[in-house]
Amino acid sequence: MPIARRVVLASRPQGAPTLENFRFEEVELSDAQQGEVTLRVLYLSLDPYMRGRMSDAKSYAAPTPVGGVMEGETVCEVIRSRHPDFAPGDKVRARTGWCTDAVVKADIVHHFDTHGAPITTAVGVLGMPGFTAYSGMKVIGQPKDGETVVVAAASGPVGSMVGQIAKLAGARAVGIAGGKKKCDFVREELGFDAVVDHRSKDFASDLEAACPKGIDVYFENVGGHVWDAVLPLLNQFARVPVCGLVAQYNGPGAADHDRLPATMSAILRRSLRIRGFIQSEFVKDHYGAFEKEIGPLVASGRIRYKEDVVDGLERAPDAFIGMLTGKNFGKLLVRMADID
Repeated sequence: MPIARRVVLASRPQGAPTLENFRFEEVELSDAQQGEVTLRVLYLSLDPYMRGRMSDAKSYAAPTPVGGVMEGETVCEVIRSRHPDFAPGDKVRARTGWCTDAVVKADIVHHFDTHGAPITTAVGVLGMPGFTAYSGMKVIGQPKDGETVVVAAASGPVGSMVGQIAKLAGARAVGIAGGKKKCDFVREELGFDAVVDHRSKDFASDLEAACPKGIDVYFENVGGHVWDAVLPLLNQFARVPVCGLVAQYNGPGAADHDRLPATMSAILRRSLRIRGFIQSEFVKDHYGAFEKEIGPLVASGRIRYKEDVVDGLERAPDAFIGMLTGKNFGKLLVRMADID
């Protein structure tokens, strides 16, 4: 039988994940049964939500069990199919987890259309991260012509899309990123109107200067000291889609403080709309429109994106750990070493 390599959760992290929390295994692949497909993984998507799956705290999804394969979405090639919807050679998207090969039920495998863009976009700008930005902005943020939209992690797969959607709506896009290289990319390549470096000692005043008319939409995916700087600038009736809080995923920092009183006061006094969401809740009503609207814009180059690709499954844990502290630059992907 063929051998697959995979990464499993060896132990639950206490604070930031370490390499000791991951374990590599080799397993024999069984033959695909009726209704199953055999897949060769081409690309693995690494995303911040995976940190939550490593914890057993109550959340919107079940945690990865200790000893279980790390969860993740992949771009794959069908090797063998026992289902009429798939044929050998098909390129598909599937939730195989962190592995090189898998035999899975066909109901977690999906065809995709990148409109001529590279297949990697199926798990990036045209996949879950892109749809997170699209659905959060369309349903909750609802930017209008002339408004100011701010997003953190603006060089990443979600933030970069948020700003570009804001521009398409006629709004002013202000990005927050870490370091000159990322800030330059956000301004010069993505076309944001302004960008602020959250590492600056003058971050809060820099953000205020970049938003002279306040903030109408803040797309929250970071939390922490970024939220502290954003909150005083939110205008009356501002909208805040919340899709992530990466600053808190590894637990509170030593300098953390209770942000609830100031946040609740602002919600009341300025009639703020703060709405957490998981992109899957909007798939039924909005995913078709997302593919139809955004796919051609990506393929034509009107919507731009950046990918950060590392080679080999063995590099996945270290790359994932680095992503949680902002070491990646763009959508983080693992390219499997044995791709032809």
